[in-house]
Amino acid sequence: MQVTVKNINGQETGRIVSLPEEIFGIEPNDHAIYLSVKQYLANQRQGTHKSKEKWEVAYSTRKIVRQKGSGGARHGSIKSGTFVGGGRIFGPKPRDYSFKLNKKVKSLARASALTYKVKESSVTVVEDFNLSAPKTKEFINILNSLALSGKKTLFVVGDNSENIYLSARNLPNTSVIKVNDLNTYQIVNADNLVFCEGTIGKINEFNA
Repeated sequence: MQVTVKNINGQETGRIVSLPEEIFGIEPNDHAIYLSVKQYLANQRQGTHKSKEKWEVAYSTRKIVRQKGSGGARHGSIKSGTFVGGGRIFGPKPRDYSFKLNKKVKSLARASALTYKVKESSVTVVEDFNLSAPKTKEFINILNSLALSGKKTLFVVGDNSENIYLSARNLPNTSVIKVNDLNTYQIVNADNLVFCEGTIGKINEFNA
């Protein structure tokens, strides 16, 4: 598939870049996308949730009613989870939510997500650019020129793009990511993908 390269003013440069068919033109695998997104979200969880169980609650351990003859249930301690303020029964404990996913499955998921974006005509390629200094206003002008203002947009840039990242980090619907850090969740989560021209060739190496 071929896409016209634009400059940061939204004008066509006359150059055409070919998107690799093995990444942008495959038969999408929805289950691979699901697994990759699930792993990404699971890895974001801290897993530090904790509630006190019966043995951790700081209350008296005396027996609150006699064993028999009260006409009610037997109770051995006010720490029981059946009382307000008592311990939590089978409460959450700190745990690790992360899980392993095969490299080939992650590559398939990434290529499937990129294929969907191409089918939706949500992929734009701009010529390589950089900013002389972090300027949010200048970056907003680029978004306006590309008709992406107000849309959830993911910019995929090269390694030497620190000023681009700093210029976009305060914008609510815009994210900047290096091509080597591109993941399925961020592709799916974005409405539009903007690739710098030089990153297209690196995707082949990254997704191999």
